[in-house]
Amino acid sequence: MTTATANTENPQAGHIAILLASFLWGSTGTVANFAHDVSPLAIGAFAMGVGGLLQALVALKNLQRDTRKLWRLKAYVVLGALGIAVYPLTFYSAMHLAGVAIGTVVTIGSAPFASALLEWLISKKNPFNRIWLISLLLGLLGMLLLAFSGAAPSQSTSDQMGVMIGILLGLIAGASYALYAWTGKRMMEEGVHSKAAMSSMFVVSALILLPSLIITGDQLFANLNNISVALYMAGVPMFLGYVLFGFGLKTTQASTATVLTLFEPVVAAIFAVTIVGEQLGVSGWLGMAFIGVCLWLQTRTSKQTSLIPETP
Repeated sequence: MTTATANTENPQAGHIAILLASFLWGSTGTVANFAHDVSPLAIGAFAMGVGGLLQALVALKNLQRDTRKLWRLKAYVVLGALGIAVYPLTFYSAMHLAGVAIGTVVTIGSAPFASALLEWLISKKNPFNRIWLISLLLGLLGMLLLAFSGAAPSQSTSDQMGVMIGILLGLIAGASYALYAWTGKRMMEEGVHSKAAMSSMFVVSALILLPSLIITGDQLFANLNNISVALYMAGVPMFLGYVLFGFGLKTTQASTATVLTLFEPVVAAIFAVTIVGEQLGVSGWLGMAFIGVCLWLQTRTSKQTSLIPETP
């Protein structure tokens, strides 16, 4: 591992970047709602694939400079790319089978556990301090209150087997997200620039995701509305959002980062109420308050400094 020196950069800047990324990600469900005739698998594949290629273009110099390091860490690149590729396919399928609320709760709620386990089992780090556990429990409680506060999903979730499969897919999606976050952090600790680490994984994942559009993307460019949705999803949440997330990972542990992303379903719920017109009960607003406390604990109690010195 590259010898690390402490960075004087305020870790709260990384937290803010991750929260901004989560805000952008929280807009995806509402925006995708305006393209009813497009498969959610197609939207996810296009957004993640094209967003990854855009990241590679912006980070081209960093990729060229870190080519040798990336080749040495090629196993991490492939591992992270698989996590990125699996995530949209399982996440959107979980929402389809179990409903948007349950699918989102299982996916986002399980990611911090998976990330913490990776850090504990592989990186030999112990993220399970008291404040982290308290904040995570508050966040998960808030997620549950938020998930079950609204109306039943429009899909046929009365089929218990379908719901169980959806929950299982949500757990896989959460694990794949945690795997991507942990792998990116690991490559940065090995001296790879954050832009190079993120974009390298997304480029490889694009080679997996984009060909799937041959099967699922027949309506993706059928009209201007669908095109606008696809371009927004690729350019804003998936490109800009992951650039912000990569910046945040420089000063934030992967386990903490995944807890901070609990802000995403709060944003999604607010957009659903104010734009789409969905109803949110008292328990939903209470759940958002719990998540707010969770986020406050995470951003105010983390005293770590970056161990990843790098040049622009």
